[in-house]
Amino acid sequence: MRYTALRFAVFAASFVVIAVLSYVGVLPESFGTANPLWIMLLAIVVSAPLSFVLLRRQRDAMSQQIAPRIERAKDRLQANQSMED
Repeated sequence: MRYTALRFAVFAASFVVIAVLSYVGVLPESFGTANPLWIMLLAIVVSAPLSFVLLRRQRDAMSQQIAPRIERAKDRLQANQSMED
């Protein structure tokens, strides 16, 4: 949940910054006045690499928590497949 909340926060911050930049006129005016969907898409494109770099520690911690569960699921699947043979 924490990683997801942080990803959303990075997206929201990107969205706000891009919206302000388009409103002020730093970005082309078509971004700000044409459609908020364009601002959202640009925020998605900007926030993806930012979250990849900024949230590396949280992503690694999350994967360490999930890895044992995946291994147990794989073991159960392997056991069920061997029972069928």
